[in-house]
Amino acid sequence: MATLFTKIVHGEVPCYKVAENSQFLAFLDISPNARGHTLCIPKKEVDKIFDLEEEIYRELMLFARKVAIGLEKAVSCERVGMAVVGLEVPHVHVHLIPLNSMKDMDFSNNYKMSEEEFAKLADEISREVVL
Repeated sequence: MATLFTKIVHGEVPCYKVAENSQFLAFLDISPNARGHTLCIPKKEVDKIFDLEEEIYRELMLFARKVAIGLEKAVSCERVGMAVVGLEVPHVHVHLIPLNSMKDMDFSNNYKMSEEEFAKLADEISREVVL
């Protein structure tokens, strides 16, 4: 059965897209730790990050780096943190989280945003990402 992220890739479930190329997709997390919390995923469904082919792993990290650079330009923060947990959805995903304090990395925190705020922020970030 396809994961939630595979359904997003196929357009079956909507997302707030910030960047995309032929292999990867970046979109806003709908339960963000902080404003701008973004997920980067491979379009190919793979459960665990270290099960990715080595070349795909490298390319995912390069894609995430480009998204993080754009994210830091669009969202006021001290830095962008990165985490790979992999327990929530069995599909590789890299969390990019704008950080102003360590509490921004606490996955029990949720930053509340309206649909309009999500859409506006996704557009702002996507304009800053250079792939």
